[in-house]
Amino acid sequence: MIESINNPKVKEWKKLKDKKGRNEQNLFLIEGEHLLNEALKTNLVEEIIASKECFKKDGIPFHLVSENILKSLSSQVSGTNVIAVVRKMESKALVGKVCILDDIQDPGNLGAIIRSALAFNIKNIILSEKTVDLYNEKVIRASEGMLFHLNFKRGNLEEIITELKQANYKIYGTNVRKGKSLKEIDFPSKIGIIIGNEGQGMSKYLEEYTDELINIPINNLCESLNASIAASIIFYETNK
Repeated sequence: MIESINNPKVKEWKKLKDKKGRNEQNLFLIEGEHLLNEALKTNLVEEIIASKECFKKDGIPFHLVSENILKSLSSQVSGTNVIAVVRKMESKALVGKVCILDDIQDPGNLGAIIRSALAFNIKNIILSEKTVDLYNEKVIRASEGMLFHLNFKRGNLEEIITELKQANYKIYGTNVRKGKSLKEIDFPSKIGIIIGNEGQGMSKYLEEYTDELINIPINNLCESLNASIAASIIFYETNK
């Protein structure tokens, strides 16, 4: 059993709590039995760290550690009973509907968008270079492990959207004031939906890359919707 927080393995795992460490090692941490079970479906789990041997899995290195070690690695106040080291997912070719995130900053919003995307058959999520880290512990927790079932790509939105248009995707941008009512849109099968930043909305420069601007009709007392709520409504409509 590993009991010292000065153990070399513990120091190695702790580096994964920071974005820099995750990027350097191409690994990240997940916490809890539910997230572990979702990750195990992907064959990306590198190591399992737990205080009980019941979490052992055939073919995966297992480390029995003290509760104190788990607490030092956990991002949750209440701690956890199991943590796993997981390889980052590789991007695949874009096939099917695409959600394009324009500088989403809140980890909870990204996690919620991931869950809604999976629920309504959006297979791919594009992350702008300034969108919050996909492997942030709050994103993973808010996604309820659903991120393991989607395809992600991070990069320059202008370049990626240009590639989508060349592949005959129709690109829809969200605009509260200028957009066409969501109720009036008949979505084709190959679509890209741009969801804008929480405070600023969709970037102005992206408008020239859209085929059509859309909005969600709301009453005049409400200025706008939360980004993840808006995304969920749009995804639902595209899935009809």
